[in-house]
Amino acid sequence: MKKYGVLLAILALVFASLACQTVVGGNDGADQIESLPPVDEAEELPDDSADDSEDYDYSFGGDSEFPVPDDAKNVVSVAGTVNYQTDLSLDEVLDFYRDLYGKQGYTEREILTTVTDGVFSIVFDGDSSGQAIVIQGVDLGDGTTNVNISLQDT
Repeated sequence: MKKYGVLLAILALVFASLACQTVVGGNDGADQIESLPPVDEAEELPDDSADDSEDYDYSFGGDSEFPVPDDAKNVVSVAGTVNYQTDLSLDEVLDFYRDLYGKQGYTEREILTTVTDGVFSIVFDGDSSGQAIVIQGVDLGDGTTNVNISLQDT
């Protein structure tokens, strides 16, 4: 007998719900959709390919304004920043840049040098632009190191 009482209660709730929707109007959302303006023929966009004379400040695949190790791969240079991967360890990358920039007379800002587990950051002064060379590296965990180099205001 209890089975029929529960079933009857569920049916009553379903019918009450349907009745409420009918009384309220059973909104299907159609009245909330705004009509869109008619679509005219598509406007032609200007052809930007005609002006290929602009010189953009980026390159891919090996061009770099900063020195990179011989095994550098995925070299991307965008707006004064170079990013690449190398098979050198973090310590080897640090040694590479310390040796290279040291021989050129650059000064390492040792107070800004940080080397932690899997990450380093090093800053050199002496660039002709007057900006500091900031080099950061991250061990990617697969035997490669990601290196990012940029000039930044001091």
